[in-house]
Amino acid sequence: MKNKLKQVFIGFACGILNGLFGSGGGVVAVPALEYLGIEPKKSHATSVALIFVLSCATAIAYLMGDRLDIRQAWEYIPLGFAGAVVGTITLKKISNDILRRIFGVIVLISAVRLLMK
Repeated sequence: MKNKLKQVFIGFACGILNGLFGSGGGVVAVPALEYLGIEPKKSHATSVALIFVLSCATAIAYLMGDRLDIRQAWEYIPLGFAGAVVGTITLKKISNDILRRIFGVIVLISAVRLLMK
């Protein structure tokens, strides 16, 4: 039961962050899934699946609220898709330690960038 409550909290927190920041839930999901005992590579993959569903729901809500320019979004999708394929292939080839370090660096760079604005 205790684990189920943690899962509910993680899902809710990821949904809120995704709605506010767009896919920001992954920053919470990956460490939270690892905390629950899921190994790092599976945590990243599980986070992607979770964020995909949340991003679809968020995109629909933004589209209905007239806050999404779908034409502009389409400009990024083809290369974003290609990057996703490259990332998936890369994930299989790197160690969990390197994965954690890359994730940490990206989170730190993002935080510094946000604080500098």
